[in-house]
Order: sequence, then structure tokens, then C-alpha cells
Amino acid sequence: MNAGIEEICFELRSLLEKAVKKNLAEGVLLSGGLDTSVLAVVASKFTLLKAFTVAFQGFPAPDVKYAALMANRLHLTNFVHYFDEDELYGAVRTVVRTMRSFDPMEVRNSAAILIGLEVAKERGINTVITGDGCDELFAGYSFLFNLEKEKLDLELKKLWEAMSFSSVPLAKTLELEAKLPYLDPDFKAFAMKLDSRYKIKTEKGNVWGKWIVRKAFENILPEEIVWRVKMPIEQGSGTAVLPSVFDRNIADVEFEEKGNKYLEEDKVVIRSKEQLFYYEIYRAVVGVPHPTDLSGKLCPLCNSNVARNSTYCRTCGAYPI
Repeated sequence: MNAGIEEICFELRSLLEKAVKKNLAEGVLLSGGLDTSVLAVVASKFTLLKAFTVAFQGFPAPDVKYAALMANRLHLTNFVHYFDEDELYGAVRTVVRTMRSFDPMEVRNSAAILIGLEVAKERGINTVITGDGCDELFAGYSFLFNLEKEKLDLELKKLWEAMSFSSVPLAKTLELEAKLPYLDPDFKAFAMKLDSRYKIKTEKGNVWGKWIVRKAFENILPEEIVWRVKMPIEQGSGTAVLPSVFDRNIADVEFEEKGNKYLEEDKVVIRSKEQLFYYEIYRAVVGVPHPTDLSGKLCPLCNSNVARNSTYCRTCGAYPI
């Protein structure tokens, strides 16, 4: 590592250490991905953490293996909880009501987070660290990897303006507090100012997001964790199978009839059986989506207001709009 990169890595580690100290918690939602593993290793210097990992029973959930690797390395007590369909559907209802969304990806990811928070609460935990913000600040998403620098910087700015995380409101519904060290003001300012060429880089024949975070913890974390490919929560926890679960559980004729009904009555386009399931909960607990500002930008698929410069609808998940 050259001197310039070493200095950046040192600054990143020391600022993150301060951020974690300010946001210490009793538990961590540990996926075994880079973001939560970094926080676990830093927080473990200052407190006795309990780790919580969740997985959809009977389906592949790679997080379990990686979280166990981290927990063993740090001598953490790691509570692994396997949830079934009934528990998942209960979580889905809470997510839809809390987030006011029937976006399948949002619901799938957030249901796993909510279950993790519930397991932490059952164990007497009141505060939980999450890895939210690292992907946005350090370009962790693969759709950013092939952009020219100017376009990348523009997309990152858009992400920073729009970023919000379900862990905060979901924790609140359980009377818990989610702590997000990556969004500590000093650390966030450092990350936003850092040249994006340190965020996406090619190494070992692959393009990596969050490259500088990986380098900063390269000799601290196990190699399998440092160079683990980013995996959305839905993939790591096993909830990515939900589209096929709903495809099996909802008949084609029911999907077609209800899709036509909601298009005619509510002016809402239902794009999948999974979304139909979430929309019916949304309709019952939130109501039919409608704009609060008629002069503002509207989602063409559900009529909800969206931010003027946004290309994504938080309500139904439509993208690009």
C-alpha cells in the first residue's frame, strides 16, 4: 500500500472508531458482510456486544456462515434465528404499515431487519448497531461500478440526498434504538469528501465497491469477509426466494382479476404476485395511494408523490420514473 492510501486508511479507521464510540450499542445486526463486520470489530474494543443473525428457514442464507466466522473471531455470542413463513408474514405487515410502502425489495429487506430487531428485543437488548450508510457513502452498489468518474460522483450525490433507512423507524416501533455509526457527521463528511477513485477499484481481477474500507480493514478482518461480494439483505437472509413463494401461493386467475380491479378502482399497477400480497396489506392499513401535492411529481404506477429529482418511487418501488 502506498503512503497516500495508508494515510486515508488510518484516517478512516480513527474516524470510524470515534463514530462507533459515540454510537455504542448492546447488540449488532450481524450479516457477516463487510459493513456490519467492520462495526462489530471496532465496537468489540469498547463493549461486550451480542450479535443477531436471521435466516429464512429452509432456504439458502449465506449470512449465517459469514456471521459465525466473525462471531468466532471476536468471541461474540451470536444468536442465529431461523424464521418461518408465518413469522415472516407477521413482519411484512408491520413493515408495510411502518414504511408505508409496498415496494417488494423494500419489504423483503426490511422484514429481515425487523425480525432481527425483534430477536434482539426478546434478549433484553435496547440499542442495536446497523451497517446502514456504508454502501451509499463508499459506492457499494454494483450499478455504480462501470460509470465514468463524473457520472459516478453525480449518482453518489443523488444517493446521499435520498438515503433513508428502515432500521430507524422499525426499531422505534419496537421501542428500541438503531444506531448508525457510518452516518456520524464527522465520518459522513470524510466519506463524502473522499475522492471516488478510492471507492471503486479493480483488485484480484474484480471490480470492488467500498474498496478503501476493504483496504483499511484488510489485516484486521478475515480475508473471506474483506473480499466478500456485496449481497443485499434479501439474498443473505434468504428472503430473495419470496417472489417464487408467492408465485406458487397465488393463482394466476386471482392475480389477473385483482390486478385488473386495482388498476380500475385505485389506478395502481400491480407488477407481481408478491407485490399484490403487499399491496392488499397496504390498502387495508394505509389506504389507496394518492398524491398529497397535485402539482408535484407523481409516480406513473401508483400516483404517489415522488421527489422532483428522484427516479424511484418509495411507495411502490417503480424504477426508473
